[in-house]
Amino acid sequence: MVSTMSFLNPARGQTYEDEFANFMAESSEQLNKTAWLLTGDRHQAEELVQEALTRTFMSWRKARKDPMAYARKMLTTKRGVLKRNQQREPVMPQVPDTEIESSEGTIADRDRLTRALATLTERQREIVVLRHLMGLSEQQVADDLGCSVGTVKSTASRGLAQLREFLESSEEADAAA
Repeated sequence: MVSTMSFLNPARGQTYEDEFANFMAESSEQLNKTAWLLTGDRHQAEELVQEALTRTFMSWRKARKDPMAYARKMLTTKRGVLKRNQQREPVMPQVPDTEIESSEGTIADRDRLTRALATLTERQREIVVLRHLMGLSEQQVADDLGCSVGTVKSTASRGLAQLREFLESSEEADAAA
């Protein structure tokens, strides 16, 4: 039986599989980074990316208009499902081995950021990660999460205030120690 996905895309002279393979090669690193920032756990991030890429491929004809936005939406959707299925989130998520640099300050900063992100609600974390750590516009975040731009603005504002508070108290605790 011939897969419906293997038909040639006449506009580009590629099969849909080729288009998707190119997208996957170009976007996997960014999707992994986004997923890790959303979960704080390398293994959960890998699982989320695999699920998002699978769903993106299965809907490639629709997703190919803006595949990165579609894949990000799948990441945040599946993150919510994963979160609801977990009993609790780790208190101190693991820092991915591949991301560790030799500088002690960089490791400490990354650890502080990871712990700070873990204090946010699921929605705050999604919005802060997509808007401020991945550099998406407010409109892109709103489209990805299916909410209004006003919701993105207000949730980001509250999330950033909570992050500042956590980071300031963390620095004060470090200074006192």
